[in-house]
Amino acid sequence: MAVHVVKTGENLWTISALYGVSIQTIVEVNGLPSASTLVPGLALYLPDTMPLLRSYQIKPGDHIWKLAQQFNTDIPTILAANPGINPNQLFIGQIIVIPSQLKLEMATLGFNVPSSESKDLETLDSLAGLLTYLAIVAYSFTEDGFAFNEIEDAATVSKCKELNITPLLMIRNFTVSDFSADLAGRVLENHTYRGNLVASIVNLTVQRGFGGVSIDLEFIPPARRSDFIIFLKDLKNALGELILHVNVHAKTADIPTNRIIGAYDYAAIGNVADIVAVMTIDYGYPGGPPNPIAPITWMQQVIEYSITQINPRKLQIAMPLYGYDKVVHTNATHALSVLAAQNKAISTGTAIDFDKTASSPWYRYWHGVEEHVVWFEDIRSFIEKYRLIDTYQLVGTTFWQISLPAPQNWAYLSKKITVVKK
Repeated sequence: MAVHVVKTGENLWTISALYGVSIQTIVEVNGLPSASTLVPGLALYLPDTMPLLRSYQIKPGDHIWKLAQQFNTDIPTILAANPGINPNQLFIGQIIVIPSQLKLEMATLGFNVPSSESKDLETLDSLAGLLTYLAIVAYSFTEDGFAFNEIEDAATVSKCKELNITPLLMIRNFTVSDFSADLAGRVLENHTYRGNLVASIVNLTVQRGFGGVSIDLEFIPPARRSDFIIFLKDLKNALGELILHVNVHAKTADIPTNRIIGAYDYAAIGNVADIVAVMTIDYGYPGGPPNPIAPITWMQQVIEYSITQINPRKLQIAMPLYGYDKVVHTNATHALSVLAAQNKAISTGTAIDFDKTASSPWYRYWHGVEEHVVWFEDIRSFIEKYRLIDTYQLVGTTFWQISLPAPQNWAYLSKKITVVKK
């Protein structure tokens, strides 16, 4: 794995010669607007054939020779990758890296908000081998609990089946421009409305040829915590062998009265659902002060709490394919893809910084008298997030959302990770 961080005065010709990778490949893999302009701090992904550095947390009974066998490598290679490690004194919880040709295997889910049918299908074709599931964000429900389709998605469902991607019907309590706590609360608290929602979701899922359902009910009133579990149990019973995927807000402790996270009983949800996706995104949120979208330290804390409640082999974390451009003095927020964020730094000639604690890139620029700060993701932050999945042996990750260009992420995923298919 080669990641090169551009230094002042460097150009693509010198970087190409240094790594033996063509300029055209560097431009394409990193989505650069041209081959002529770089900025200091820009992280470039340069695909190579080097063994993947697997991340492993020591468990009871582990020995260095067992790990060498497990990862199809040898003891000297492991020791060389972990200077100072004592092979005779491994301790439980210790994290080491293991160079290995054995790729990390995971289940991935991409969210798709239907827009242009032709563009959606083109995107799916380009990501065919990189997605296990596609959650199609095209369904909501009425105040009486009847689910309905908002955007036609038949062609996308059909394309998923052609590409061996399992399509999931994604339903949200989203109305007009935001999630509605009132809508979720009204339906969940009423036995009849809950039944309507279960029956109508299952009918749509079967009739439209989905492989399951992805639930995204946000800001559920905390008083509806138990009702939400009843709803999920009834839905799973009605779905049978079809997938029940549940998205939940991220938390590091259970606070049942909190208006954002209180309604999510992780343990109970984990017992019912086939997969639980913890939304480890928007730590730096729209309208809030400039902050990283998904800082690695926070993500690790969320995972460490989550796995005390949910089987890691049922647990996904979320990766953002976007960044936020914020006006510093007002916190006015503009969302943009990770590629657009990277290329805005290049077009404005702005050097990119990297916060080592958050493992996230960011930069500052001025538009007239307005100071802007942009936090986003790049190959370095993506790699650290994949290492967390490997370390804690999670089932995989979700991507919000696949229409947002993120060429570095997809190139790395294609090269270094095996995406499992159902």
